[in-house]
Amino acid sequence: MIKLSVIIPCYNEASAISFLIDKCRNANNNRKDIEFILVDNGSTDTTSVILKDLLINQDLFFIKLVTVKNNIGYGNGIIQGLKAASGEILSFTHADLQCDPNDAVLAYDQYKDKLENNLCVVKGRRTNRSGFDNFFTWAMSVFSSWTLGVQLSDVNAQPKMFHRQFYESLNNLPLDFSLDLFVLYSARKKNIPIIDFPVIFSKRHSGVAKGGGSLKGKWKLIKRTYRYIIQLRMEVKKS
Repeated sequence: MIKLSVIIPCYNEASAISFLIDKCRNANNNRKDIEFILVDNGSTDTTSVILKDLLINQDLFFIKLVTVKNNIGYGNGIIQGLKAASGEILSFTHADLQCDPNDAVLAYDQYKDKLENNLCVVKGRRTNRSGFDNFFTWAMSVFSSWTLGVQLSDVNAQPKMFHRQFYESLNNLPLDFSLDLFVLYSARKKNIPIIDFPVIFSKRHSGVAKGGGSLKGKWKLIKRTYRYIIQLRMEVKKS
């Protein structure tokens, strides 16, 4: 019986897919209670072809493939994966291998009792990062916390993990990178403790970062996050 579903959205990750599947295989380790859901999130490269070929030609019973025709956002890819999930505990992480899929398995095993009783949300806390990256994360955390009135930290760290009941209680989920912020903000507002789980944050395996990997990407992420924080704050005031 599937207990944990790990969603991994893949957008133009052709060069990393075979390595990602190997990582998922190692993380699953023949367990019957874990599934990985790989979402082809509207890729325009050969990600879709590679995924289908690998899943057809190998015994990968623990992997589901979800195909999104058009990419309308990182968050939407995750949401489509969550809709296909069988587990009571739900998680998501990135496909670029900066975070190992096994982190989700380790976090689940460590906090299984609390997760199964919907007593916490678990999130990664990135270690071994540069001083600049740490400063960027700290600044965004301070701004988010001050603006929204809740304590937030390392918002974009992976994996995220929570009970299905928590997920089903959420409305108007954002379809872009703001989903990470929304999940943590919602946990705070529902008084559900957030547990940090230390993870090794590695260099990107290959391809191009879709979020804040480069300085240019960080600037785009800052602007998107800033706009969403202000929007979320206005919605909270109205309600």
